Formats: sequence, structure tokens, C-alpha cells
Amino acid sequence: MFSKACEYGIKATLYIARQSQLEKRASLKEIAGAINSPEAFTAKNLHQLARYGIINSGNSPNGGFYIPTVDQEKGKLSHIVTAIDGSSIYNGCGLGLRECNELQPCPVHDKFKIIRDQLKAMLETTTIHELTTGLKEGLTFLKR
Repeated sequence: MFSKACEYGIKATLYIARQSQLEKRASLKEIAGAINSPEAFTAKNLHQLARYGIINSGNSPNGGFYIPTVDQEKGKLSHIVTAIDGSSIYNGCGLGLRECNELQPCPVHDKFKIIRDQLKAMLETTTIHELTTGLKEGLTFLKR
């Protein structure tokens, strides 16, 4: 469903948010290790997330990445997905056809549209802060 870059972007954002809740800033190396992602790939994702204002990077001697609490509460999962993958997830064809619409649907168009709409609603209503709750309580994990 999500690209590998988007999966890593979501995990990195949640890791940074959780560290921020503990009043810590996370380094590139720390984030990459915590989400089991190559450092160069993680750096590219973090740059994209920072450019979209989803995460912040410190330029001081303390440096590191962080997300203020207020931004965690306002930030939606859809913001991360759009920053990394764009909006194609909301209108792409379930079979990958270039042209698929109501007038010329693919065989799964009607059923896939329902799923796509539900996914969009979930992404647009789920906050970064909400997703870190499971991490905080040890109920969810970012790597196995």
C-alpha cells in the first residue's frame, strides 16, 4: 500500500515524536537503528519530512530531530504520506492502470474506491500523537 520510503518515514516520525515526548532529540544514526533503515535512506526521508514541516531539525550543538507536542497533536498521518508518496494513494487504480475512473473503471474499481476512501479518512483523522501512545505503553513496536 505505502512505498518503502513512506513506511520508513512513518516509523521515523513516530520514533522522533516518542523521543520528543521524553524531551530528547534523536540523531540520524539513532533513528536509522531504531527503525532498521539504512542511514542514507533515512537521511533522505528526514530531509523530506523536515521540508514539509512534519519534523524539526536542530542546528545547535545539541542538534537532532524533534517534534514539539503541539505539532504531534496537529500532525496527521496523511501529512507524512503526502510528503513522501504524494497523493496518488488516494486516487490510484487498484490494478495499477494509468487511466481508471467512474466512466472507464477497471474490474475492481468500485470495491477498491471504498477501501481507498476509508484509508483516506483514517489517514486524515489519525494524529502522530495518537500513534505514539502504543509506543509509550509498550503495546506497539517500530521494529521486530
